[in-house]
Amino acid sequence: MTHIDLHHAPIFLALILALVMGLGSIVAPIRVTRQFDIVTLTPAGRNEVRAVYGGFGLAMAAMFATALLQPDLRSGICLTAAAALAGMGGGRLLSAGIDRQIGRFPLFYLCLEVILAGLLFYAAKIG
Repeated sequence: MTHIDLHHAPIFLALILALVMGLGSIVAPIRVTRQFDIVTLTPAGRNEVRAVYGGFGLAMAAMFATALLQPDLRSGICLTAAAALAGMGGGRLLSAGIDRQIGRFPLFYLCLEVILAGLLFYAAKIG
């Protein structure tokens, strides 16, 4: 990558958000779960948060860095990440339908996931 232009912005944004999620989850897993009204965690619960939010976040950050550095892989990485985010958003919508409600933080993350999925789909198209 010899220059930065606007079509890299969604990938940079995704990289930063994934890095924040990953590092934050590893350092302070209870901060993650408190957003969803889970106020205590056992060691197994902390392990789960660190693995799913932390490890996944760091792995996704690494993939977004790869997408910026390896143009031939960019479209595939962005499309895969967009599908994962869309799936998360879809799961939130399904849950909101089943429960007939959605909390403030789940709604915030739903919006973030949908917007970021759209941006990454766009980034995949323009490669």
